[in-house]
Amino acid sequence: MTQVFNRVSLALAISLFTTPYAMAGPLNTMEDVGKAIQSCWSAPQGVQKSSVTLRFSFKRDGSLLGQPRAAAISIQGNDQARKSFVDAAMAAVTHCTPLSLSPALAQGIGGQIFTMQFASPETCGSNCTAKTALQPD
Repeated sequence: MTQVFNRVSLALAISLFTTPYAMAGPLNTMEDVGKAIQSCWSAPQGVQKSSVTLRFSFKRDGSLLGQPRAAAISIQGNDQARKSFVDAAMAAVTHCTPLSLSPALAQGIGGQIFTMQFASPETCGSNCTAKTALQPD
């Protein structure tokens, strides 16, 4: 019995520490939404001094309305580097959704277009979270 309890406790601890911000609970502000999506973002290895800005919309249930689209791309490297960087940014948005939105936020979010920049760490320095804020388009 103790062994089963220890396994369940370990599984719960692992899930709590590996669960992205997006799953932490209802999101109350667009800043929370930006942080949630940022928690899913990881720049591809080897791509430096690059960024992509995506445009996307949400439904009131926190799921995406359509697919994200690249609005601005500044990638250092070849076509493969460009593709992997843009794909990683789109994956951050799609894998983090649906989001758990508070009722108040869900009420006003449906159908609005937002933009968000995804940058490689050396592009934004220690202030990456400021560059990833969601902005109404």
